[in-house]
Amino acid sequence: MIIDHVRLLAFANRMVAVGGSSPAEAAIVADHLVEANLRGHDSHGVGMLVAYVRDLENGTLKANQTPEIVSDTGTISVWDARAGYGQVIARRAVEWAIEGARKHGVAVNGLRNAHHIGRVGAYGEIAARAGMVALHFVNVASGPPPVAPFRGREGRFLTNPVCIAIPGTANNEPILLDFATSRVALGKVRVAHNAGKSMLDGALLDHAGKATTDPSVMYSEPRGVVLPFGEHKGSGLALVCELLAGAIVGSASVTTATPPERGIINGMLSIVIDPARLSARDSMLAEIDAMIAWVKSAEPADPDLPVLVAGEPERMARARRIADGIEIDDTTWAQLSAIAERYQIRPEG
Repeated sequence: MIIDHVRLLAFANRMVAVGGSSPAEAAIVADHLVEANLRGHDSHGVGMLVAYVRDLENGTLKANQTPEIVSDTGTISVWDARAGYGQVIARRAVEWAIEGARKHGVAVNGLRNAHHIGRVGAYGEIAARAGMVALHFVNVASGPPPVAPFRGREGRFLTNPVCIAIPGTANNEPILLDFATSRVALGKVRVAHNAGKSMLDGALLDHAGKATTDPSVMYSEPRGVVLPFGEHKGSGLALVCELLAGAIVGSASVTTATPPERGIINGMLSIVIDPARLSARDSMLAEIDAMIAWVKSAEPADPDLPVLVAGEPERMARARRIADGIEIDDTTWAQLSAIAERYQIRPEG
């Protein structure tokens, strides 16, 4: 079904609020989820509420958490989110790092034990809008790992995303590079499975190690695996994310001996840099414009598909979905409607 984003936002807000979140927390989480849908990342959109409600009911997601400040030197801090909503606490952590970078030129935050932080690009966007460069490395601890390492056919990682953001100029929006280290985010496999669609070639192996486009191999036993992107490159980045956001930050990792019912736990290492400390602002902005123009001047391989830079596909999807509405597959909507009925929430407002 197609839903207007304003109606979907109100519905998501009520869904979060019924779990005990304050109005401010519910607004941040709901906005983050719907914004992911608007930007074409349905894997991180309102469909995640199914898992959030499950984790709230299991006690592995806790509403209205204030992070524990493990350490804070002004330029480096470590926070423990205590299984609170990642969208709220990760946002606060990045805002802390932005202020630290304004004062000191650079600031680093290590975030431990946050419940699912959602679309990591959201935090890069916050930093870029503040005129900062940001790098985010994220790991995921959530049950058996579904992503195979290079040359492997058994899961050893989760989707461990990376985000790099560079501020925009008067002429160009920020550059936002945000990607999973797997060939596709696991949530995209869920969306395809729910919609009865095939996955793209080169993304999945079945339990016997044979290539497949059938997303159901991730939802039956013995389970298949998602492949890393770019063979050894994605696999190497997945390992680096696991170490930076897990071992080095001190967050739960894929090897942490905890029960599979722990819910979705993310660690994140954020590095925020004030680029004005590195070069003159005017020349930097001029070079950003020149570089973007140079890239986009390339002749497209397909005349109907113009050359794009990082961040443009999401902005194009957002404009289209604001105008046309957001498509929610029948399975996801049925799951959300069942929760709404259980908690006496009206899906339609």
